[in-house]
Amino acid sequence: LTVMGEARMDPTLSPPDSTAQQDSLFSMTDVFLISLITGLLTYWFFFRKKKEEVPDLPKMQTVVAPQRDSSFIEKMKKTGRNIVVFYGSQTGTAEEFANRLSKDAHRYGLRGMAADPEEYDLSDLSRLSEIDKSLAVFCMATYGEGDPTDNAQDFYDWLQEADTDLSGLRFAVFGLGNKTYEHFNAMGKYVDKRLEELGAQRIFELGLGDDDGNLEEDFITWREQFWPAVCEHFGVEATGEESSIRQYELVVHTDVNMNKVYTGEMGRLKSYENQKPPFDAKNPFLAKVTENRKLNEGGERHLMHLELDISNSKIRYESGDHVAVYPANDSSLVNQIGEILGTDLDTVMSLNNLDEESNKKHPFPCPTSYRTALTYYLDITNPPRTNVLYELAQYATDTGEQERLRKMASSAAEGKALYLSWVVEARRNILAILQDMPSLRPPIDHLCELLPRLQARYYSIASSSKVHPNSIHICAVMVEYKTKTGRLNKGVATNWLKSKVPDQNGSSSLVPVYVRKSQFRLPFKPSTPVIMIGPGTGVAPFIGFIQERAWLKQQGKEVGETVLYYGCRHEREDYVYREELTRFQKEGVLTQLNVAFSRDQAEKVYVQHLLKKNKENIWKLINEGMAHIYVCGDARNMARDVQNTFYEIVSEFGNMSQAQAVDYVKKLMTKGRYSLDVWS
Repeated sequence: LTVMGEARMDPTLSPPDSTAQQDSLFSMTDVFLISLITGLLTYWFFFRKKKEEVPDLPKMQTVVAPQRDSSFIEKMKKTGRNIVVFYGSQTGTAEEFANRLSKDAHRYGLRGMAADPEEYDLSDLSRLSEIDKSLAVFCMATYGEGDPTDNAQDFYDWLQEADTDLSGLRFAVFGLGNKTYEHFNAMGKYVDKRLEELGAQRIFELGLGDDDGNLEEDFITWREQFWPAVCEHFGVEATGEESSIRQYELVVHTDVNMNKVYTGEMGRLKSYENQKPPFDAKNPFLAKVTENRKLNEGGERHLMHLELDISNSKIRYESGDHVAVYPANDSSLVNQIGEILGTDLDTVMSLNNLDEESNKKHPFPCPTSYRTALTYYLDITNPPRTNVLYELAQYATDTGEQERLRKMASSAAEGKALYLSWVVEARRNILAILQDMPSLRPPIDHLCELLPRLQARYYSIASSSKVHPNSIHICAVMVEYKTKTGRLNKGVATNWLKSKVPDQNGSSSLVPVYVRKSQFRLPFKPSTPVIMIGPGTGVAPFIGFIQERAWLKQQGKEVGETVLYYGCRHEREDYVYREELTRFQKEGVLTQLNVAFSRDQAEKVYVQHLLKKNKENIWKLINEGMAHIYVCGDARNMARDVQNTFYEIVSEFGNMSQAQAVDYVKKLMTKGRYSLDVWS
């Protein structure tokens, strides 16, 4: 361009030079034009792209804008529902009850939906009155020592802090608990009381289910009185008999990419092949079993110690925490179900929810095979509940068997008694029922829809992360017993764990696990004395506690008295961890080791007898040493007897009445100085 400008300004050029320059000028003009066009095209291209991006911005904003997905009110309005049944569930039972209640609603011209409180904003309860004939039902299980279940924790926290006016809300609560526990049905009672305090209207009395008795019967009894109360309140009537309505439809996949098929994963597809932290209930870690040894020297029982490698998992645990294990059902039971129902268990299928608005698209991860579902996802060993029997009855071709199933599923006293004796007390699982009712041959897909999910099993961790940061230890006893029908029933998890022998390639010794935090904790000050009571496998968390106290001592910390009360049947048969405990005692970490051998003499001796024997020392540790007490093991008998013994000791040495002693021990619990890790 500079050259061109100069040429135009020079009048002295001769004609030949001028022609040459003109040729040059044309070529330079071409360059200029090409450059100009290129520049314009480039500018237009980028400008056009920006112009196209501008309309996209609002779209992007609408995606990230807050949605009303968390509003169960909007969902109920959209789908025409007027009853919502929330469930606080740890093992799936409360969820199952919630589903049954929501399905009941159609019999009364109402429409229900079961809902996980973790997925919704519960502050919307104040808006439920916007829906005609609306009702909120809460099936709330209590976990541990009066705690909410994991999925109800946020709801519990909200209830505690809420000052919302719920005067337009109508509600009912059914609690799931166990009377052997100190805080029986605490969550159900709290939700019922708190909703009333916030102004909500209770339309039916609180139901208290007891798993130590017959939880199913408690639920049926409550339910058969609950619906008439609902009818009376809303002025509606039952439209007909209970009918069988399928919740899922079967889709069989004949041509499917096997990489898209679930093979036992709990959440993400291929999560067992490509492990990614954090690990939890929906994403368990595959831990390799590095040790599996029998702990007892004799006797009929099999007590075992397992060590699980958690290296590179980023899993952290504390002494007293629980490890959850996802087991697998016995392949022989699975095969027998397949044979009886004449099914190819390797058929790949999906069960898809017929309610397209439901958050729960499948009853278990799909697509998968029937074999995988029956092995990893479904509970085939527990006696089925009455709703399962009712739904299955239609497939019995023998009228006698059909009537028997319907009777057991009814609310009549005779039916309840038959269900209790023939199913519950005889411990008949689904396979036993199919075997004992030859005409009952349901479609396997409907059976898979009805069976509850196979749940994780929790074990008290028998190690300290201070000593074993990359390993979790389990102490378990293999469950095996003869039923009234002569069948040999085996515990799902313990028999499966027994087979997990460490090997070279590691494939057959992998166990899906995650850690659940516990309140069962050593005192903050190592100098605080501890009294631990744990007979049988109840000693598990105390092995971790003692390991930690030994480690603290090695660090130069002042460690208080560490007292253990342990019990087993026979000294020569089932005294577990004898060598470890003896060593800890010799090293001075375990200051007292008191062992009760219940059956080595004519009169049975249990841990509570040894506590009474050392009552003066016990009182001194509690009263003067401010000791922390820990009880682990059987809730039904041992924990109760031990607690009564503490009442006696406190009453005698504290010069208190029985009522004052009970109050004293309860206050120890409130202060975290009396902790329980018990099961029934």
